[in-house]
Amino acid sequence: MSAETPAPRKRAAYEPAARLLKPPRYDPNMKRPISTTAGAALILLRVLAGVAVLVGIATGWDDILADPDSVLEGFDPSPEGTQAALALVLVTGSVVLLLDLALAFLVYRGVNWARVVVMLISVLSISTSFTAWWAQGQEIEINGTYVSLSLDILVLLALSSRSAAAYARRNERRDAPDDPAVT
Repeated sequence: MSAETPAPRKRAAYEPAARLLKPPRYDPNMKRPISTTAGAALILLRVLAGVAVLVGIATGWDDILADPDSVLEGFDPSPEGTQAALALVLVTGSVVLLLDLALAFLVYRGVNWARVVVMLISVLSISTSFTAWWAQGQEIEINGTYVSLSLDILVLLALSSRSAAAYARRNERRDAPDDPAVT
């Protein structure tokens, strides 16, 4: 480097705890960061993957029932009972997907509790996949677990970023009297 041009300032490999614990700035006009947009888009992809799973269940219901390992506990094995079981699965799955869709909208709007709930769901999903792999020897396959697992990991990475957290908490005021942003 020449004497006129200073060397670029490098970011430290660690950050002091005081800086990490500092609340975000009050800035209601903050632009939506790309991490929030990406997180909401990934949630939408997760919803689309869920729709594909529900369609696959509905179209392959007879094959699922023909599998000797599948048991319908509490349902009559008659055709009416199996159709009632399919309806219950599809309605429950649809409600979960609609809730996920609503959470995607709220995350995009910058609602902090929705961001936290989505991250918690992702952590539970990742932990469940790991536990099933570790304890039960369940394979992680490209046409099943792999897609949902990768989407959950990407959602967690996007929404846990500093910019996504700051955007979700942009309307919070600090209670510190020395904060110039508090009026």
